[in-house]
Amino acid sequence: MAETANKVKIVLQKDLPLSCPMPDEALWNQHPRVYIALDGEGKGTCPYCGNQFQLQAKQE
Repeated sequence: MAETANKVKIVLQKDLPLSCPMPDEALWNQHPRVYIALDGEGKGTCPYCGNQFQLQAKQE
């Protein structure tokens, strides 16, 4: 997982199914785990904390 300048977290196929908080986030900063549905463009937002996620496009 990587973060872009505008705080959109880039996720990979291996991160699916996607949940928030991500496993690498600090324990004190967690909320109940919620699974994030991605739209047709591979984007999703956590309803608890507002984290935005973008699925990285496959590279051929």
